[in-house]
Amino acid sequence: MSAKPAKPADKNYKVVAENRRARHDYAIQDDLECGIVLEGSEVKSMREGKANIAESYASVEEGELWLVNSYIGPFSQAKTFGHEPRRKRKLLVSRKELARLWSETQRKGMTLVPLVLYFNHRGLAKLKIGVAKGKKVADKRATEAKRDWQRQKQRLLKERG
Repeated sequence: MSAKPAKPADKNYKVVAENRRARHDYAIQDDLECGIVLEGSEVKSMREGKANIAESYASVEEGELWLVNSYIGPFSQAKTFGHEPRRKRKLLVSRKELARLWSETQRKGMTLVPLVLYFNHRGLAKLKIGVAKGKKVADKRATEAKRDWQRQKQRLLKERG
């Protein structure tokens, strides 16, 4: 699973915010790209890079998908028609995907975690969310040990070759 959904050479593609802790704290089993409903000042603020999704999560409520506790900073030029920085934002997915996400989150320990907030190649704001299960401390240690072993293996292969 790649963290970058489009080619970085594309001039419109821009990663605005990334949740780096997500892959450490959760075992991500599936991911999904979805649209996000934004106000004008939020889009302009995101273009300046004033966004954070580290402490946010997605949830299915009343038949709709919502991004909760994400932060998009205020846009300095939008004095009169500004936006609330931590408001709930609606995510856009098909009904079929919504039903699948709802059934996934009903299973024990499963949650929806935002991974990357970005502008795609067409300049549209997108959010990649992952269907994830929380890791326990032992799982985190095992992942770290596996990563260390992979690094060590690469060093050994480099020395021989």
